[in-house]
Amino acid sequence: MAYTVLARRYRSQSFDEVVGQEAIANTLRTAIKQNRVAHAYLFTGTRGVGKTSMARIFARALNAVDDSGKENPDIAAAIMRGQDTDVIEIDAASNTGVENARDLINNAQYRPMRGRKKVYIIDEVHMLSTQAFNALLKTMEEPPEHVVFILCTTETHKVPATIQSRCQRFDFRNIATAKIAEHLREVLKGEGISAEPELVHMVARLGNGSMRDALSLLDRLLAAGEKKLTVKLLDQLIGTPDRDLTGAVVKAIAEGDAAGALRNADALLHRGVSPEQLLNTLADSFRDLMVINVCGTESDLVELGDEPRKQAAAMARRFDAAGLTHLIAICDGVRRSARDFAGGRALLDAAIVRMAMADKMADVAALIAGAATANGSAIGKK
Repeated sequence: MAYTVLARRYRSQSFDEVVGQEAIANTLRTAIKQNRVAHAYLFTGTRGVGKTSMARIFARALNAVDDSGKENPDIAAAIMRGQDTDVIEIDAASNTGVENARDLINNAQYRPMRGRKKVYIIDEVHMLSTQAFNALLKTMEEPPEHVVFILCTTETHKVPATIQSRCQRFDFRNIATAKIAEHLREVLKGEGISAEPELVHMVARLGNGSMRDALSLLDRLLAAGEKKLTVKLLDQLIGTPDRDLTGAVVKAIAEGDAAGALRNADALLHRGVSPEQLLNTLADSFRDLMVINVCGTESDLVELGDEPRKQAAAMARRFDAAGLTHLIAICDGVRRSARDFAGGRALLDAAIVRMAMADKMADVAALIAGAATANGSAIGKK
């Protein structure tokens, strides 16, 4: 049998299973209970945050449940597979023309075959042409009472204001790392696979708020065929900088050991890490230390597992918040410059030495400023 990816097999099937968009799920569920279902909805948000899944769940709640509250399992299953006759899913990216919109409009006149509503889910609706939007607009102004439109998009600004004004808009936010990690643990449990706790947290963090991206990365890890998923496997798979070496660079900077910082940075570069990638990693590390320094070890603003959090807390005590903001600024400035500079390695090495010698440079700057002030005073007296 063909393999079905995790993102499809573990897709939310009901409002109760929705991860990270609970407020929207509750609002839509309440709208059905109170018979306040609008004729058009606009679901917007970045990729992989649950827009299409929510649209199917909403359609399921509308069409698979009768007036007594009993659900028809056949209809429910067909809707969630995207194969129900009354829930029509359209990919606007491949159906952009005005003729496609006209076909949709003509078919909308016919009543649903077995459900209460005829639901049109239009994915990536911003891809429709101007003519297609204009053709759709009239139907959305005065739709048949049995029709519900659910428009999904990642680029709301490309959807005409005339269309948006006729929809109830719901903004899907990026899913918190903690919620993604919790779902990943459930998926691993369902797959019968063990994993290091820190690995789960790192995969969730690399998802960048997208559940689908996190599950796709987990799929890649599972494809390796290992009995236990480890951080080392993740590093090998996607080429992330070695955490021990990165930590050694940060430690050397904290100790003012420029030579040690350069040696460890060189080891990372020889493992295939680019200067830009290393600077990004260092900036992220300094950011975590800064937040811990300012907000405390248990701050929710730091997305780290238990053991890395303890290590970061110990390292944060070796810096002050002001110094860390300065280090982050150095990483960002050099990363920007390295893009347009052929000698990216020279800039990286200079940045590392500068960060390791930050205290000494501050002392020199203070001496220069003091000398300038003294000279100014002397000139004034003359």
